[in-house]
Amino acid sequence: MESQVASRTPLVALLGNPNCGKTALFNRLTGARQKVANYAGVTIERKEGSFTSPAGRAFRVLDLPGAYSLNAQTPDEGITRDVVAGLRAGEVPPDAILCVVNATNLRLNLRLVLELRRLGLPMVLALNMVDVAKKRGIEIDTAKLSQELGMPVVETVAIQSGGEKALLAQLDAMPFGVPVTPKPLSAIDEVSVEDTQREVRRILAAAVSSAKDTGNLSEKIDGVVLHPIAGPIILALLMFVIFQAVFSWGDAPIELIEAGMGAFGQMVGSWIGEGMLHSLIVDGIIAGVGSVLVFLPQILILFFFILLLEDVGYLPRAAFLLDRIMGSVGLSGRSFLPLLSSFACAIPGVMAARTIQNPRDRLVTIMIAPLMTCSARLPVYALLIAAFIPDRVVGGFMNLQGIVLFVLYLAGILSAMAVAWFMKRRNGYKQHALMLELPAYHWPHPRGLASGLLERAKIFLMRVGTLILAMMILLWLFSSFPGAPEGATHPPIYYSVAGMIGRALEVVLAPIGFNWQIAIALVPGMAAREVAVGALGTVYALSGGDEVGNTLAPLIAQSWSLATGLSLLAWYVYAPHCLPTLATVARETGSRKYAWIMAGYMFALAYVAAFIVYRVTLAFTGA
Repeated sequence: MESQVASRTPLVALLGNPNCGKTALFNRLTGARQKVANYAGVTIERKEGSFTSPAGRAFRVLDLPGAYSLNAQTPDEGITRDVVAGLRAGEVPPDAILCVVNATNLRLNLRLVLELRRLGLPMVLALNMVDVAKKRGIEIDTAKLSQELGMPVVETVAIQSGGEKALLAQLDAMPFGVPVTPKPLSAIDEVSVEDTQREVRRILAAAVSSAKDTGNLSEKIDGVVLHPIAGPIILALLMFVIFQAVFSWGDAPIELIEAGMGAFGQMVGSWIGEGMLHSLIVDGIIAGVGSVLVFLPQILILFFFILLLEDVGYLPRAAFLLDRIMGSVGLSGRSFLPLLSSFACAIPGVMAARTIQNPRDRLVTIMIAPLMTCSARLPVYALLIAAFIPDRVVGGFMNLQGIVLFVLYLAGILSAMAVAWFMKRRNGYKQHALMLELPAYHWPHPRGLASGLLERAKIFLMRVGTLILAMMILLWLFSSFPGAPEGATHPPIYYSVAGMIGRALEVVLAPIGFNWQIAIALVPGMAAREVAVGALGTVYALSGGDEVGNTLAPLIAQSWSLATGLSLLAWYVYAPHCLPTLATVARETGSRKYAWIMAGYMFALAYVAAFIVYRVTLAFTGA
């Protein structure tokens, strides 16, 4: 039995406050040797990695969700508490705890360290960001801190190569024999929060000197960035610049991809010759997938700015700036980060809402998260804007198409605020003070930015190569059979299964200006928003020729009225969300009722908005 214990790879639990550099240290230790899953029964992410120390010793590392205390206030903190205490079903208690703290903010970080110490597990304290602390003149006596805490303390710089060497040496020196059973959680409650904070102050007085602290440059920057007047103006300008860049910077790569897909379609078509296979590959796959693929540059530009602002530490500041505004409609500033995540995809946005402590705030945030304009809507917006909005300069420096895109994003945000206000009026609301740690500003890390963009590109291309490809094949199948009868006056797709479905839906959608081709595209668009663009590419390729893959925008500009184009834009601001999002809402809320409510109210908003835009545009333009 003892030999089995000795041969078992030690499991080290990695935890700490948010913004302490814990995840950066996890990536530094494990590299690509990571496994990501969910904890059983919940959608909270579980990240485990492995590494081999310089001494040849193997370790497993479990990256636990960030926590300020083991007195859990959020589902994330609850998972962290249960895992380290050995209470999580299906989880083996860790053999040791590696607690990461921010060397520039020990006053906040040490509370968690003292709580963990009461569990009686072997511990190592990683004093991270010591380089920043030293530059500021904060002097930390590592040996004294180790003595006061009764555990090994090592200095780390997680963002630098080699910044983990001292930690690896300490782990090599630790004996991992018989596993230690953690003490009951009641051991934490034996000491009050006030006594814990008193002990934190005593330790800081003994081991840390801030007499030479030159001050935090971040505080000086925040004097401008968080100014009650200048702050919101800066935030609005940043958002405006981002949406201008999406169109201005994306033109050249989009044209390149369009030309490449067009040449590829012609080349493949010439190899295959005429027939059903030609129709499947050229009209179905290349036209459909190519119609979506051209929007990859714009998606990457949007994510570049989001990742950049996150990396420099600006996003939590935006939450503080918006706290008062969001409080007026029944939300807290803490809802900002989940809502911002929803600009990438509503699924992580809905999941991120679990960090909100108040159950009512959490539910409202979940219910409005899909109104944020996710990246899957961007291909639809880009297609319709390119088709119906002139590419011209306004005011000498603003791109009109970029302005329209900004307005569409703004419409989603304002609509989300309106829905939150309505729920506040119905249920009553008491605003809660926003408690959020602001990380120090720092220069962005090019490697991290590149890694984040590469990950987003992989996700997009995976969707193009799997879900969207599968949907295009199915759509081609339904659009090609049973075929046109003799003497047919319409294209064959008109008489197909898809055509029959589209004409049936057209009866419901005609009042908002949608034709049967649009109706066909809306159905597979429920699987993923960007599929609608590919579906239109396939539908019009089967209706009008092989060159649709790279001429879809001008084709629909000729085929639809301006009223129809603007109506479809309004529809997609509110359109019922994709099925995976609705499934996530059901899991996160523990009830399918809220998924049905979400689908219902968003469909009603989409229909009403599209109806108003269509009728108003007709009244003013007559077309």
